[in-house]
Amino acid sequence: MQHVHRQIVSLSRWRPVVITQKRENAAQFPFPNEKRALSVLGPLPWRNWRRFWFRQVRRGPVLIPQSRVRELIYETLRLEADVVHIFFGHIGVQLLPFIAASPRPVVVSFHGADVGVEAGHAAWRQALQQVFQHAALILARSESLMAGLAALGCPVEKLRLQRTGIPLEAWPFQERPWPADGSWHLVQACRLVPKKGLRTTLQAFGEIVKKMPAARLTLAGDGPLRQELAEAARAAGLSDRVSFPGFLNQDALRELVYSAHLFLHPSETPPDGNREGVPNALLEAMASGLPVLATNHGGIPEAVTHGQSGFLVAEGDASGLARAALELMESPANYAVMARAACGEVTAKFERQAQTAILESYYDEAQRSQFAEKDLTERPTERQ
Repeated sequence: MQHVHRQIVSLSRWRPVVITQKRENAAQFPFPNEKRALSVLGPLPWRNWRRFWFRQVRRGPVLIPQSRVRELIYETLRLEADVVHIFFGHIGVQLLPFIAASPRPVVVSFHGADVGVEAGHAAWRQALQQVFQHAALILARSESLMAGLAALGCPVEKLRLQRTGIPLEAWPFQERPWPADGSWHLVQACRLVPKKGLRTTLQAFGEIVKKMPAARLTLAGDGPLRQELAEAARAAGLSDRVSFPGFLNQDALRELVYSAHLFLHPSETPPDGNREGVPNALLEAMASGLPVLATNHGGIPEAVTHGQSGFLVAEGDASGLARAALELMESPANYAVMARAACGEVTAKFERQAQTAILESYYDEAQRSQFAEKDLTERPTERQ
């Protein structure tokens, strides 16, 4: 994932090495000193059988076998790692046997879906609490996720806020020309999945075009809802006003964002509990100077100040979203102020170098925790 790649290649005081099961898209996501700093272990054999055994027989999360634990320990030592960072909490659960046996302190980061999707399963919660116990630090992308992790049993003294780092140089502020003819361009860019609130976006747009018939909507991305959304647009008579360009690379996405006047991201919590941290696409759009129309969901209110850098409505409130859009469309002065505020909010809270420095300070802290633990075990105790 791009945000993970950004974190890895942005490190300055710490030298990154990577252990993974697969290497793809090397040209798009280059990694320095790859031959010496990247280890590909490959997928485990009998994957489907193991998944069936854990899920259907043991009724618990899938855990790696001891053979993979030994491989990970070997690679950790061979690559001379001082701290191990596991991205995504559900991967941390799978790697629980390694975390418990790791010769180096482990940091696990949570991003959104990995907090809520399995929360209803007791066996998963128990395994997650063991991850909390053995990890040196637990990182979360938003304060909302931190609260969710604390509710799942993570000791608050281990929790740290680690926001997404946005490369502002790649998304410079740019004023959008006011569409005096009403040809507003609204954009949402994301995976086409339920938690992104795309049905709400389409319903809101249907209300917007009643007053702004020259407006158009682009839903960029791919996913299981694409066909349903296209059919809904046709049924609503919006086929000529809504486009679905599919997945876009960074250059094409950047071109789309700079052609837009408003960015929509009305996230919602679906039945499986899959929620957002803070969406990267939303932050990039704000950095570029787009006011945001979104929802009070997950970490979004930590990035968007209602009435200043965008508008926030309740989850699923298509009419509220449409009213917010139309309010902006009727006020050039408010639109210009909000565009500047959107860029300023991302600059203040999500600038990549600042977030990288915070991440490296957490690595320092995790490394110190190992030394402190070793010192305590070697020091004679007075309460023995």
